[in-house]
Amino acid sequence: MSTVVVGYVPKPEGEAALDKAVEEARLRGAELIVVHSHRARGDEEEPDLTAVRARLDESGVTYEVRQLVRGFEAAEDLVSVAEAQDAELIVIGLRRRTPVGKLILGSNAQRVLLDAHCPVLAVKA
Repeated sequence: MSTVVVGYVPKPEGEAALDKAVEEARLRGAELIVVHSHRARGDEEEPDLTAVRARLDESGVTYEVRQLVRGFEAAEDLVSVAEAQDAELIVIGLRRRTPVGKLILGSNAQRVLLDAHCPVLAVKA
């Protein structure tokens, strides 16, 4: 079975990426792997992804949710999961940028685009 990997953050760009990834997984008949990666900072709690799981249950796609707290950058985690699963697509969300910010796409998004072994679909919220 083919695999679509999506980077998820509980923000509008993460929601847009998740919606598009579900759509792509359906179209491709693929399993969806949702990767939520963050660095642990002191007493910071992991976000509750219960609503995400409920949404995925309703979507009808086969999925797996991975919450990674390993100290790596989100881009590293996303690319390594995609490589390990031999994913056919990575979906990421982009946030709005100022004109100056547009010169620099965003370090995580740029790293995923440059380091990924498969196509990357970038969506805006």
